[in-house]
Amino acid sequence: MGEKGGEDVTKDELGALILQSQRQLYVTARAILKSDADIADAMQETVAKAFGKLWTLRNDAHAKTWLTRILINECYTIIRKRGRTVSLEAMGERAEEIAQTDGPQDYAALYRAIGALPEALRLPVTLYYLQDFSVREVAKTLHITEGAAAKRLARAREKLRDMLGKEISE
Repeated sequence: MGEKGGEDVTKDELGALILQSQRQLYVTARAILKSDADIADAMQETVAKAFGKLWTLRNDAHAKTWLTRILINECYTIIRKRGRTVSLEAMGERAEEIAQTDGPQDYAALYRAIGALPEALRLPVTLYYLQDFSVREVAKTLHITEGAAAKRLARAREKLRDMLGKEISE
């Protein structure tokens, strides 16, 4: 990406961003979608749309947020097309799978707790803590105010503390 933060993004720069962000995009899609096939479809559509709409990105400083927003929209499109929603129970099972395959066992309880959060709290947590987005970037990506993003993060931290505190005491 250009260093000035105001230059147009080239296809090569977008390709590099996609390669650098692949893992983070997967984690974001996984916070919304259940199956790996749906996640792969969302990521593939995201890449196609990003290259097709590259001309709309005029400021490379916003490229990561722009790409993540495209991915989130694609995830919601897949959910609408399939008419599926994920129950909290299924999210807990999926979070346990993630903990067993992607993260150290020490974090299994945390992954389960994040998976059990409602989507309105799960997405900001995923973007903020797993993708290192700022509160401003989370707000912009989710089309909410910075105050709302900060409040959702605070509520999520409180819920996680409650869930993890109960799990530790059991």
